[in-house]
Amino acid sequence: MTFLFDSIVMFSTQILFFAFGWVFFLWQLFKDYECHHQTVQVIFAMTFSLSCTMFELIIFEIVGLLNASSRFFHWKFNLYSMLFVVVFLVPFCISYFVVSNIRFLQRYKIGAAAIVWGVFVYFFWKIGDPFPILSAQHGILSIEQVISRVGVIGVTVMALLSGFGAVNCPYTYSSYFLRHVTDADIHSMEKKLMQTNERIISMKKRIAVAKRTAAMQRGSEVPAGGSIWSRFRTATAPSPIPSENIPQLQQDVNIHEELSRQLFLETVDLHATKHRIEYSKTLKGRYFNFLGYFFSLYCMWKIFMCTINIVFNRVGKKDPVTKGIEILVHYLGFEFDVAFWAQHVSFILVGVMIVTSIRGLLITLTKFFYAISSSKSSNIIVMGLAQIMGMYFVSSVLLMRMNMPESYRTIITEVLGALQFQFYHRWFDVIFLVSALSSIGFLYLAHKQAPEKHAVKDLTLSHSFRD
Repeated sequence: MTFLFDSIVMFSTQILFFAFGWVFFLWQLFKDYECHHQTVQVIFAMTFSLSCTMFELIIFEIVGLLNASSRFFHWKFNLYSMLFVVVFLVPFCISYFVVSNIRFLQRYKIGAAAIVWGVFVYFFWKIGDPFPILSAQHGILSIEQVISRVGVIGVTVMALLSGFGAVNCPYTYSSYFLRHVTDADIHSMEKKLMQTNERIISMKKRIAVAKRTAAMQRGSEVPAGGSIWSRFRTATAPSPIPSENIPQLQQDVNIHEELSRQLFLETVDLHATKHRIEYSKTLKGRYFNFLGYFFSLYCMWKIFMCTINIVFNRVGKKDPVTKGIEILVHYLGFEFDVAFWAQHVSFILVGVMIVTSIRGLLITLTKFFYAISSSKSSNIIVMGLAQIMGMYFVSSVLLMRMNMPESYRTIITEVLGALQFQFYHRWFDVIFLVSALSSIGFLYLAHKQAPEKHAVKDLTLSHSFRD
């Protein structure tokens, strides 16, 4: 009865997670598109449900909810289901949708999709060859072989997103990085935009008049035996207007239209920057400005620690909560139950990490989807996002193991197998450091070139407005 009750609890929460994933899919990702494949909705929601369930099991492990044997069974069931989804189901669906867009393969969609999926499996398997991710005792068909390769891809994605986020977050929130924009700057840019648009309208009028004049001249050339009225109209017609160089005018119109688009984007950017400056002076803006400075310090500390870990080949063996509590007890003289408070603080810390991970990934997926999706490619992109989401959350569990007290790591170690956990933490540090430093360089160049946009526009306008 205990196992039955625990299973009812687990499957009930999975249904809730599935419903949330379904609603997010329809109301957020696909609100501007018509989804023709129910399979896409089901697979995306199922992947989201399995991902959240693994995080739920971590919390249950810390709290001690449900029977230990029941938790172990559902750990195995959810992990195996997730591996089936990210290695077999989703890649095959992606292959099928890609093949479906190729005309000459319409009659052989299933077979062609199977071949493409086979190519994916081959490269997926070859990914693990250069990395020391397994011990020699694992066979070629062991579940650790699959988990280890999923972990490499997922940890890489996590480190890339984390490195960029650690740099972009303080850059976005802190008012220190905002360039100075005044109303005069905005007025000047809007004036340039209006002048450019007036210039475009003037040139288009000249093109229209030139085409109309040419048509009238061709129409006025009537045969000699025409009517008396035709001959009279020809005799009284005005002298021809000097012909315009229509191709050259059209080329100038195209150049000015491109310039107009650039000026419009620059105007929008100036308005957005001015709004951010005004927002930074409010109470909420000052709060986010404080967060920006805080995350700047965190980013520098994280980069420093990653560098130390890489140089000295160092991997933490004790979770930060227990280590922090032991420092309070031994060095500052506080007296309290280390095990008790480690459990509760770990529960809060892991809960915050889970919520922020899910929220951050959903926001990233939404931005990425709207950036590259279209009505034809949306199904393929959603399946790709489901693939990334599944690998991301499996890797999150793998890395989150280090943030848990030693007593709670046992079941995760048993479920994931005897992997080289230290390698994944070292690999995360390497990719995080590369991503963070690259992001710093990119944002530095973007910030440095931003004030030069006005000068570039001035030079372009002075050249374009020559008569």
